[in-house]
Amino acid sequence: MPSSRATVWLTAAALLALGSMPALAAAESCPGHPDAIGTSRTIVVDPAEHPHVGTMQYAETLPLRDHEVVLTFDDGPLPRYSNQVLDILAAQCVKATFFTIGKMAQAFPEGVKRLRAEGHTIGTHSEDHPLSFERMPLDKVAKEVDDGITSVKAALGDDGKDVAPFFRIPGLLRSPQVDELLAARGLMTWSADFVADDWRNISSARVAALALTRLEAKGKGILLLHDIHARTVAALPTILRQLKAHGFHIVHVVPASAEQAKTPTVAADWRLHGEPQIAATWPAAPHFVFAETKTTESPDMADLGVTNPTGALLAMPKDLPHLKTRTPLPPEFIWPRQLSSLPSALVASLPVPSAQLFRPDYGALQGGFVVRHADTSHRAEAAARSSD
Repeated sequence: MPSSRATVWLTAAALLALGSMPALAAAESCPGHPDAIGTSRTIVVDPAEHPHVGTMQYAETLPLRDHEVVLTFDDGPLPRYSNQVLDILAAQCVKATFFTIGKMAQAFPEGVKRLRAEGHTIGTHSEDHPLSFERMPLDKVAKEVDDGITSVKAALGDDGKDVAPFFRIPGLLRSPQVDELLAARGLMTWSADFVADDWRNISSARVAALALTRLEAKGKGILLLHDIHARTVAALPTILRQLKAHGFHIVHVVPASAEQAKTPTVAADWRLHGEPQIAATWPAAPHFVFAETKTTESPDMADLGVTNPTGALLAMPKDLPHLKTRTPLPPEFIWPRQLSSLPSALVASLPVPSAQLFRPDYGALQGGFVVRHADTSHRAEAAARSSD
């Protein structure tokens, strides 16, 4: 029998465990939608400590557990499709991160305000979405970044406290200099761990399939989508339904602030599988090393078996060294004289065309050289009339 003190401790521990269970359930519950996936938890990150995330391009990703996924959407708001995306997320009680373009925020400020009202994280995605960050002068990059943030803040109509210091480079076209510029501004640069190719001209079923198979392959990570395409809207319910069916959980990400401390983590949490990842150098080409290779020898003409129009073999003298220069081309043949290049035995075996092939009353080819014995009396009559 345990002591009274032990009993008290066991009872307290049990109550604490029971008290924590509803909290987790509430995080994933969705009133009125019992089959919804919900949002399992929220993590708080410090951009200053981890300025680059997403293993498509960087060594680190977000500190996720196995079978956790963060949904991100780029390029909005575009009311026609963004509102449908938000409706789907709301019905599933899912929170996501949106990387908003400045010009789009200016054009559709209500879309940005809805993001805030529904509790999503608002990041930025430049002012004009130029696909040239990796080669633009840094002063122009800085202007694109700063103007985009200013436009999104203006759309919200407040002091900008609801704009997260999260940034995604247009087209993921990064460079080390751009990474440094963004980090110096206190921004966390988000790449992704996998994409669904929803910007390509593919079906919504293909978008969902790519998202799910790539997530399964990595086990967890950041999914990059776009809230400006009909195919994404059509694919999203399937993606969320299949995520739940396969035991995945949605995680919401917010930045640390004076009011909200960062989530405690260790260095291994920021690796995809607890080990350092080799950051991708996409889209750089692989480097090949050719050991002890100086030049390629030209082939021996005798090995090619090339003949001239008379049938004689063209061959270089065997006692001459092979030239390590451009290979000489064989003489140009003029059709139909290349027939003389064929071996004599083959030439002799070819059938000789019959003279009847050239007669005007010869029939069409029907499975072989067959003469059509048709009534040709009308031809004779026509010839007789023409002679009169």
